[in-house]
Amino acid sequence: MSVLKDFRDFAARGNVVDLAVGVIIGAAFGKIVTSLVNDVIMPPIGLALGHVDFSNLFVSLSGHYDTLAAAKAAGAPTINYGIFINTVIDFAIVAFVIFLLVHQMNRFVKRPTANKDCPCCCSSIPVKAVKCPHCTADIKSA
Repeated sequence: MSVLKDFRDFAARGNVVDLAVGVIIGAAFGKIVTSLVNDVIMPPIGLALGHVDFSNLFVSLSGHYDTLAAAKAAGAPTINYGIFINTVIDFAIVAFVIFLLVHQMNRFVKRPTANKDCPCCCSSIPVKAVKCPHCTADIKSA
């Protein structure tokens, strides 16, 4: 019974719930970015490069096939480098958006400073100091 109680306590912690929500939202966001890459970004790039469909770029390791679907239907082994290119672009967009989110959050989160100013001599001293090492003034704790 102790294991079940420990697991319940672990699962009920705020951090675990926050992590679960983050994973679920991250998965949904990943689907949105995948759609953005496949349906919005790659078609104009393919058009600009001469009507190239990146999702259909592949190398067949046995025989010649006109489309990836035909190669898969025949069971031929393929190297799907077009899908890989889409996935790399997908990752770059997700990584950039996460960077922007973390960057913005870090701007709003105030970090505790390790130092404070001495009220007598204005020197920088540790937060926990009770006496200034520069002017030896007694520092009142806040």
